[in-house]
Amino acid sequence: MPRLHDLSLVAQIDGLRSGDLSPPDLTTHYLDRIHRHRGLGAFVEVTPDAALRRAADLSRPAEGALWGVPLADKDLVARAGVPTRYGSRSRADHVPTASDPLAAALDAAGAINVGKTSTSEFGLTGFTEPLIHDPARDPWRPTAGAGGSSGGAAVAVAAGLLPAAVGSDGGGSIRIPSATVGVVGLKPSRGRLPIGSGFDSPDGLSVTGPIARSAEDAGLLLDALVGLAPFSYATAAPGSGPFGDAARRDPGRLRLGATTVSPWDDDEDIVLDADARAAFDMAIAWLDDAGHAVTDADWHPFGYPELFRVLWRASAARIPLSGADAELVEPLTAWLVEEGRRLSALELLGGLAAARAFERRTIADFSAFDAVLTPALAQSPQPVGSYAGHGPERTFAMQVEYAPYSSFVNVAGLPAVTIPVTTDAEGHPVSVQLVGRPGGEATLLSLAAQLEDRRGPLPHPPAWHR
Repeated sequence: MPRLHDLSLVAQIDGLRSGDLSPPDLTTHYLDRIHRHRGLGAFVEVTPDAALRRAADLSRPAEGALWGVPLADKDLVARAGVPTRYGSRSRADHVPTASDPLAAALDAAGAINVGKTSTSEFGLTGFTEPLIHDPARDPWRPTAGAGGSSGGAAVAVAAGLLPAAVGSDGGGSIRIPSATVGVVGLKPSRGRLPIGSGFDSPDGLSVTGPIARSAEDAGLLLDALVGLAPFSYATAAPGSGPFGDAARRDPGRLRLGATTVSPWDDDEDIVLDADARAAFDMAIAWLDDAGHAVTDADWHPFGYPELFRVLWRASAARIPLSGADAELVEPLTAWLVEEGRRLSALELLGGLAAARAFERRTIADFSAFDAVLTPALAQSPQPVGSYAGHGPERTFAMQVEYAPYSSFVNVAGLPAVTIPVTTDAEGHPVSVQLVGRPGGEATLLSLAAQLEDRRGPLPHPPAWHR
């Protein structure tokens, strides 16, 4: 008989609705797993008493697509009465009195919050190893980091500590950790969601999105996120939305592009390792076997590194740091904030204008295709501590060398999904990325499901499945 964490999110919701599963039993199961596997660094705060009270209060199935589902907040999302540290020693004692709209909306949708998943400091890096707490570790290879900035959320899903998770992605922060630990990570189109739409800041980069163990689960959670509103919830029957359905639907014969070109190729030393290349080639073969027309995307991006560096620094400049805070944040954060605040208005406006021009060019370059396939990562998971001890510029370059295919999708405002397709010699999943047209999430989920069907079931990491 399968254990509860072996069940898909779809199956868990079906069980909750039918009465075969109860919110208290499901919540207790995941709280126990979180406690037993705390060495993975997935969680920075666990709230068992509040979660069990909430589960007990959900005495009968009610409206809301996430009724009875245990979820957690990324530690960038404020929740009233729960420590919210933003991965930073400068916020070590911060307990908000009001919840962010995402936390309130997930509650209104019936979810049960069990705590906070780990993130990098203020979500600024593609690795989750902040000084305030233990690093998030890859459950397949615990000596390696989990990527970031939604590292804790991806680890929790991969290790069966949550049935799915909600992350945020401003430069790859959902897709990088999901690809690192071998789960599905979906970045929606800019403007797709009512909360975390990408229009919350001038650069338009960061969006909210799902992390799950399958395309179908990711689609169901995306349906729920699309239905969220800041203080109310548009009810929907679980699994009935267009994205959950898309993962079960044949997309027909599509025209697909494929490229290993990244916009960083002329700026950094981008080398695609053998495992990433093998996964990319295998995905092309499988998509071709499925009847799709796969051709070279013939993409030649230019001018990207300069504009992204402006946007990255500008995003840090908005972090409110006092003089005392500046003594507590990590050196990379302090440098980014200082550099961002040095930007002139002309430099910022120039970066934003260049970003919009890049968006237009990329959409035009990809317009001949229903989706474009790229590697998800260029390198295998990096050992914990790899990014420590380097200057800010070198730390930035190392992140680009690891994940050169991520941030351009945010600048272009496009949807993208990472999906594990093969394994390396040690059995570690290796992923690819599919980038869609604006609003093309349903197509991506259908293609991801086809790759899953060809790959076969995705196991849990053996050491953390018990």
